[in-house]
Amino acid sequence: MKSLISALAIAAALGTAAFAETIATGDLGLIIERANGSVLLVDQSERASLARIEGLGDLSHASMVYSSDERYAYVFGRDGGLTKVDIVERKIANRVVQAGNSIGGAISDDGKLVAVSNYEPGGVRIFDADTLELVADIPTDSKTIGLVDAPGRRFVFTMWDTGETWIADLSGSEMDITKILDMGENPYDALITGNGRTYITGLFGEDGLTALDLWDDDPKPIRVLPNYGRGQEEMPVYKMPHLEGWALTGSEFVLPAVGHHEVLWIDANTLEETARTKTYSQPVFAMARPDGRQVWVNFAHPMNDTIQVIDTVSKEIIHEFKPGPAVLHMEFTPRGHEIWLSVRDENKVKVYDTHTFELLREIEADSPSGIFFTARAHRTGL
Repeated sequence: MKSLISALAIAAALGTAAFAETIATGDLGLIIERANGSVLLVDQSERASLARIEGLGDLSHASMVYSSDERYAYVFGRDGGLTKVDIVERKIANRVVQAGNSIGGAISDDGKLVAVSNYEPGGVRIFDADTLELVADIPTDSKTIGLVDAPGRRFVFTMWDTGETWIADLSGSEMDITKILDMGENPYDALITGNGRTYITGLFGEDGLTALDLWDDDPKPIRVLPNYGRGQEEMPVYKMPHLEGWALTGSEFVLPAVGHHEVLWIDANTLEETARTKTYSQPVFAMARPDGRQVWVNFAHPMNDTIQVIDTVSKEIIHEFKPGPAVLHMEFTPRGHEIWLSVRDENKVKVYDTHTFELLREIEADSPSGIFFTARAHRTGL
């Protein structure tokens, strides 16, 4: 009996030790520190930084996606680096330099494949999410933009130079590619809705946008707002809006207008314009709080010290404030009670209450830009 008790005690002790080492990742996230090639591991509930992970290369225009278990982040660097970060062990798990200049990526719905879109040499490369071994190389003879994941182990991406959108289906034993022509002149970014149905790309070379219905067996380009901005004085574009930050609030999209001081409201079903809201300057991100009641907007240089908050019922600006110089990115907590803002030129991330607009915490960070919470692991297109 004494031996049995001892054995149980040892097992209990080992179990306790193992449990103590288990780390829940649901509250965690990574912040890009663009100047130093590092990422900052943060805890959103504690509003605190936990660790800095270094050695990720050029992060001047970086983004990331998460594995479905929220343990690994796949960081896409401007130097073509694809870095797999283990946020439990707080270190780089693997890294490959797969191109000369990459511009983002996506992870398949089953979490098995990671795709990277490239400016140089162009095209899309797809890797095994576990080993980072190359699975497929898709040359396009063009800079690729707007790469997103779609249901059914598919990736959708668009070409800046040729104005085409391709759908790469990797659900079978052989990859199948569908090519859609005439998407418009110089597409610069794209988004996909959370249900995986609507893919929208913004156009730099002409006014308007182009959409695809991915539920259609033979998707065709759908022109959206083909004349928005016509007749108005053209303005210089200081920074291209990011379509990942476009908002879907109930039955409407909220889109930053290229080169104009306004956001556009579009019916999500008919894709027709419903309203416009004048803004402080040229919007970059227009991001919806998760409940859809607010849209938070930041702006391009040199007016990038300001945030405006729009009420989605009245479509009016209800709050404006200046967090600091160079507000580059925003990220809501999963239920939207707080928002984190990267203020690059103050080397800080600032956390605000989205109902009272109270500043709750400031976190030191080196030239922070993108903020990515692990809740993104469970959302299509992010």
